[in-house]
Amino acid sequence: MRTPWSLLRTSLALKLIATAGLSLVLSVAALSYFAIRHQEDILMSYVVNEADRLGTTIKLGTRYAMMINSRDDLSQIITNIGSQPGIEAVRIVNKQGAIQFSNRAAEVDAVVAQRAPGCLVCHQSAPPPASAPLERRTRIFTDASGQRRLGIISPIQNEPGCAGDCHFHPPEQKVLGVIDVVLSLDATDREIAALKARSAGFTLAALAGMGLAIFFFMRRFVIRPIRKVITGAQLIAEGGQCTRIDIDQPDEMGALVHTIERMGESISEKQIELNRQRDEYQALFSQVPCIITVQDRNFRLLRYNQEFRDTFRPRPGDTCFHAYKGRADKCPNCPVEKTFETGRSFTSEESGQDADGVMRHWLVTSSPIRNAEGQVVAAMEMCLDISSRKQLEEKLEKSERKHLAIFKNIPNPVFVLDQDTLCILDCNESVKPVYGFERAELLGQSFLRLFPEEDRESHKLKLRQKSLHDRLINIAKDGRRLFVTVRLSPSEFSGQKVLLVTTSDMTKRLETEQQLIQASKMATLGEMATGMAHELNQPLTVIKTASSFIRRKAERGEEIPRDILTTLAQEVDAHVDRASKIINHLREFGRKPEMKLGPVDVGGILARSLDIFSQQFKLREIEVALDIEPDLPEVMADAGRLEQVFINMLLNARDAIEDKWGAKGGAAPPKGAKRISLSARLHKGAVRLEIADTGGGIPPGVREKIFEPFFTTKRVGTGTGLGLSISYGIVQDCGGSIVVESAPGEGAHFIIDLPVLHEAREGG
Repeated sequence: MRTPWSLLRTSLALKLIATAGLSLVLSVAALSYFAIRHQEDILMSYVVNEADRLGTTIKLGTRYAMMINSRDDLSQIITNIGSQPGIEAVRIVNKQGAIQFSNRAAEVDAVVAQRAPGCLVCHQSAPPPASAPLERRTRIFTDASGQRRLGIISPIQNEPGCAGDCHFHPPEQKVLGVIDVVLSLDATDREIAALKARSAGFTLAALAGMGLAIFFFMRRFVIRPIRKVITGAQLIAEGGQCTRIDIDQPDEMGALVHTIERMGESISEKQIELNRQRDEYQALFSQVPCIITVQDRNFRLLRYNQEFRDTFRPRPGDTCFHAYKGRADKCPNCPVEKTFETGRSFTSEESGQDADGVMRHWLVTSSPIRNAEGQVVAAMEMCLDISSRKQLEEKLEKSERKHLAIFKNIPNPVFVLDQDTLCILDCNESVKPVYGFERAELLGQSFLRLFPEEDRESHKLKLRQKSLHDRLINIAKDGRRLFVTVRLSPSEFSGQKVLLVTTSDMTKRLETEQQLIQASKMATLGEMATGMAHELNQPLTVIKTASSFIRRKAERGEEIPRDILTTLAQEVDAHVDRASKIINHLREFGRKPEMKLGPVDVGGILARSLDIFSQQFKLREIEVALDIEPDLPEVMADAGRLEQVFINMLLNARDAIEDKWGAKGGAAPPKGAKRISLSARLHKGAVRLEIADTGGGIPPGVREKIFEPFFTTKRVGTGTGLGLSISYGIVQDCGGSIVVESAPGEGAHFIIDLPVLHEAREGG
């Protein structure tokens, strides 16, 4: 038995009627509801206005009686008005809340609480307002009998005629009391109830009429045409022809019928088109530019395309393994066999000769062909010729072997690092002779393992910032310290972003440079020997004088005064310290330290270098001007080597001045002619040191060669040619620069720039 729900699910007409009916019910109900509410609001507004007008009328009618204070007249007026139908109560309440007059005698002289609903309008604020809008003076309530009542309050204003000599109300009192009128809403409620009943009846009648209209419309213009359309569509689905459906309606249903008629006519046309497409796809299958075959479970060729026919020239009933490779049995790891076994596609690479004897390579893909029951009845095999790719792969493999051989046999160590972690992914054979590590020991390790532990964190950032790092310290497996140059280059390795790192062992070269620097120091010490004799002679002379004075006093038996003895002791002590300082300075300068950069006070080093030659310059009448800017920032350098640079510069300046004025045949130089200027100041993020002399200068033809090793402008036997070359290298190692400005006969001016400490750290 069919339920109403099943009928609704299967009937378009019922769905439309239900939907339209529900929409109509909701729409008409909403319209009726708002119409009733609107009429109710209009009625209530009319009643409220009438009640307010009644209160105003009462106030005007009692005005004269109030003016003459005629209580009997007032009482009679209130009683008469309150006796009218629909008026429940009329009260006059004074300012203190006492009912002065009422149509209900029992209420007279009763006191109404200020928090009562009627009084709360004015007494909810202090002081009470002189006036209030109508909606606040109106109240609707239900009395003890359950009937609705309307109450409205009208204030009695203190008019000018109510105050003065003849009346007891003062002028500042604005409100004398209120008139409270209570009306019955029974008639209004009955009228509203009747309006609701009429609206509900109208709604039900409208719904019934519209429901019947929709039902007959659906039956005539929808249900009957749809049934005829269904009959015609079933005929088309069964393979018949539906050329005419007996419906003649100039609307959407008629358009649907004409569409179905045209659909029946086009089905035959579509069948012709399908046959054409089948022939087209067969032609495409035959002419596709790759090898396609269809094989049964015995690997016999059921179908194949033109490419296969031209390449292998198969015989009727041939098998795939015989046609492809001339075999008598199937190929091992045959993808077609796997497809029949599993019902899935498989891919492999095969090689063989074509009908012309040319070796070919194919990428083979097999795919199952199923019948209507889903059973695998055949397999399609597609072969893509990859002979050209194979040849390229062979060439690429040869190239990779060649480059791998080059990588392994590069004389310098080469590392392949992960770009993010600096982990060693690969390294060549040259790593072992330099570092002593086997390749397997380094794979997977951090490249920072090769650096001293205290330098690893700083180098972790530096290696990513620059592509070239000079004179870095590495640690070999046996603990040896190696000085290396590191070069980094971003690249790709196995599809991964990497860093190619090459290290060059420069330890032996640095040791040779150290020996040259030490030899230069020794030569400098030799040149400084005469000057040091003068430097030491002065404190020794003071000590000798003091000791001779004490000895003579002792031989004569004379007592030396305490203050003289104290002064002699202080002088001896001071000059012993001076001699000791000079000797320690020479010993420190002459030792062979390891190059290590650190923060240094370059101004202090310049002043200390000058101390060694101060006595010499005085004896040679060379004036020295020293200008060091106070509070200079520190630079990153090696203090010992930087002092060697300044000493070389001072010796060269001294010799240049001596050569110039010695060549003038003993003529006395003018005052200030023999002068060396030294200065240190901050300049554009670097400490600039300037050393200028008034010697003979540097000829233009040799100015570009003065920093080359073993080049000198001094006489034969008076210079090694290493001083400026070594100075140039030391300044470069400290990250600075050195240039010379000179004009023949005007002296030489050397400018050294060393980056301040924070600049040096950021750059290096």
